[in-house]
Amino acid sequence: MYLLGSFVTANWIALVTAQQQGYLGFNSGATLDSSKAKEQADFEREFRTAQGLRSSPGSFNSVRLYTNVQSGTTDAPISAFPAALATNTSMLLGIWCSGTTSIRNELTALQSAISQHGQPFADLVVGISVGSEDLYRISESGIENEAGIGTGPDEIVDFIQEVRSSIANTALSQKPVGHVDSWSAWANSSNSAVIEEADFIGTDLYPYYEKDKGNTFSNATTIFEYIYNETLSAAGNKPVWITETGWPAEGPMFGQAEASIENAKTYWDQIGCGLFGRTNVWWYTLRDSNPANKEKFAITDDLSTTPKFNLSCPADSGAPASINNDAQSAASMVGSDPLLWPMSLCAVLATVGWLI
Repeated sequence: MYLLGSFVTANWIALVTAQQQGYLGFNSGATLDSSKAKEQADFEREFRTAQGLRSSPGSFNSVRLYTNVQSGTTDAPISAFPAALATNTSMLLGIWCSGTTSIRNELTALQSAISQHGQPFADLVVGISVGSEDLYRISESGIENEAGIGTGPDEIVDFIQEVRSSIANTALSQKPVGHVDSWSAWANSSNSAVIEEADFIGTDLYPYYEKDKGNTFSNATTIFEYIYNETLSAAGNKPVWITETGWPAEGPMFGQAEASIENAKTYWDQIGCGLFGRTNVWWYTLRDSNPANKEKFAITDDLSTTPKFNLSCPADSGAPASINNDAQSAASMVGSDPLLWPMSLCAVLATVGWLI
């Protein structure tokens, strides 16, 4: 499964620290698990906990958001924005698209944030994801799993173009605009128009939920490698960012998959540690915020900086073979900022031993 030896680890950890290759962070919903809207203080505490986690293998100083709109409002900017500015947390912004024919409120909130915070806000933006798993929700498996209301590929393409037009003359004009979805949605050729339109591909990878692939925990790394490769193959030359992955510490059996702290820790070691610092990763998750989910993925209770399990990576951590595919890995580390590509490419080459 893994092609790299133990000699890699010390080198890539040093490179992550020195050159900040690859964005590393968590997903963050707009509400608490009580469904109450998060306020700026809630987001700040979350971001500071992420940056201060004990035994962390790197600095988790990035966040993936699902919406620009503050929960409970029509089009006010989400309070995660000033929290990110206060904590120097980079952001993969989200435009919520499911079950709607208009993203006007999302764009109004984003324009307000740009006007209010200006270049400091723009400097923290990694990219903009237009939608989250919309294509999966309208797929056969999404409907079977009652995943909710989705949005079709033509609509997603239109929304991506609308976002580009909205930010064209702003401080965000050079930021990459893409879409986040399940690996199965990307592997579905009927969604190829979204890939063609997107600047990057965000993929959500959960071996836990792959019950048709023999999802016993002992098979997790094999499943991950397969579904990740499926995304890479579908994406072609587009950068692929891992926008969600993780294993639940609590919850019911799903197929043959068992939720447990031990399995969550081993998944972190075998999957996460092979990816951190090599590509953009937003782990799922620092704390649970969706009360509808029976599975609990949080790695910390009550935002304690002492996580549920030791986050340090084993000495023999290695990247999945997929992560070593051509120059795509280097480009995806820093989005579309060409000024950082040479540095990151050197870091990738050093990581896989070519420059050692």
